[in-house]
Amino acid sequence: MKCFFKLTLILFCYIHFSSKSQANDLLYIGQATVDITPALPVAVTGQFNLRIAEKAETPIIASVLVLETRRNKQLADLAIMVSCDLLYIPTDLIREVRQEVKKRVPDMDISKIILNATHTHTAPVLAEDGEYSIPKEGVTQVRDYRSFFVKQVSAGIAAAWNNRAEGSVAWGFSYAVAGYNRRISYSDGTSGMSSKTDLPEFQNLEGSEDHDINTLFFWDKKGKIIATVIGVASPSQEVEGRYAVNADYWHDVREGMKKRFGKEVCVVAWLGAAGDLTPHIRYRQAADDRMRELRKLSRTEEIARRIVAAVEEAYAVVKDDRHSTLLLEHKTEMLPLPERLVTQKDYTEANAFVTNAQKQIAADPKAADNLYRMMKWQEATLDRHKKQQTNLKPVYDMELHVIRLGDVAICTNEFELFSDYGIRIQSRSKALQTFVIQLAGSPAWGAYLPTEKAVRGGAYSAVIHSSLIGPQGGQVLVDRTVELINGFYP
Repeated sequence: MKCFFKLTLILFCYIHFSSKSQANDLLYIGQATVDITPALPVAVTGQFNLRIAEKAETPIIASVLVLETRRNKQLADLAIMVSCDLLYIPTDLIREVRQEVKKRVPDMDISKIILNATHTHTAPVLAEDGEYSIPKEGVTQVRDYRSFFVKQVSAGIAAAWNNRAEGSVAWGFSYAVAGYNRRISYSDGTSGMSSKTDLPEFQNLEGSEDHDINTLFFWDKKGKIIATVIGVASPSQEVEGRYAVNADYWHDVREGMKKRFGKEVCVVAWLGAAGDLTPHIRYRQAADDRMRELRKLSRTEEIARRIVAAVEEAYAVVKDDRHSTLLLEHKTEMLPLPERLVTQKDYTEANAFVTNAQKQIAADPKAADNLYRMMKWQEATLDRHKKQQTNLKPVYDMELHVIRLGDVAICTNEFELFSDYGIRIQSRSKALQTFVIQLAGSPAWGAYLPTEKAVRGGAYSAVIHSSLIGPQGGQVLVDRTVELINGFYP
């Protein structure tokens, strides 16, 4: 009996003092929205052919959210999160942003800055290693756009840091169909990427779909809504082939959010695990088109309509469940992931393609418009094979962020992570809600992380050139992410 009483007392003291500690952590919020639309004309990325955009159909935006908690008036922890209307954000560019922020805000822990891309295929080229054969004259150069991007985003982070003030947060959850699995399985065991389903040999969609809409709402101390986070597992590639700058459906989402919540609300876009998902409908498209046309909406407007409706639905439920005191914990580490090995067959095929492409470009320089990006893509595979000759077990160090915000967990990765991995993380997480953010940095263009069944099926997004990390590394990523998340909830 005495042991039971003692155990009960210890448990009471733990809960009491733990709750008291959390209750003392006041939430401070800062936000900013900055324009990152390039000077025109500019080369846009996301397809293998060179595209020069002569117009910007929408602005492209970087949305900044600063979260900080203070305990007894001292900093407890913080997270600085920036969503960008870009295809991906090279890791070296993130380092440049952090270095510039350090100049502007010397006392900020810049390791807590996270940048993620919405994966629009109509945004400027960002890699300086010659992804495309871009004309040297008459087009905004990659280095110039990168400098502009660093200046704009670092200024936005500094502005959000300087305007942070006490506020509150609520988390919500709803559903909207925005992404569809785009990998198609056939009876012969192969798979296709965005391929046909109206065939006798069509069997099923290869992987999962995720229709969850995870949301965060932020208010200032006076009760005015100042920012929202919307997590959607669908890349913004509805208008992916255009020769234009375009934020895709996220522009329409922001416009819808302004109408509902006010022009000054900052909308932060988090792309969930969606490496095998697309907003393009794989079947039943005629029925969907009919409904959309009767509503007199474009495809991007229709996707936005669904997302904004889901956000409104969640807001109506959680708007009075606000938290101004809560626990914020932000852990970051470099996670070593085993690289996917290049086989001799992979090497031979890539070498043949590169050799042939070089000959075609030498004979006709204009051929580079369609061949150069594919050639560079396969050259990277040759480089990986060469590295393997002296390092039999190569690893890639990925920057991992895991955050607890009250009952919510947030985790990042640098890949186009197939949806199955995101569902594994969410299923094993002890958090009430778990946000998965992909493309928070990226080692390369097209850095998919496919599942084992996708690798067996083949096709773009699962072949060796698409994939620096394979299924083994994917499971390491899942296991370590879950371990860190669940460490927040003992």
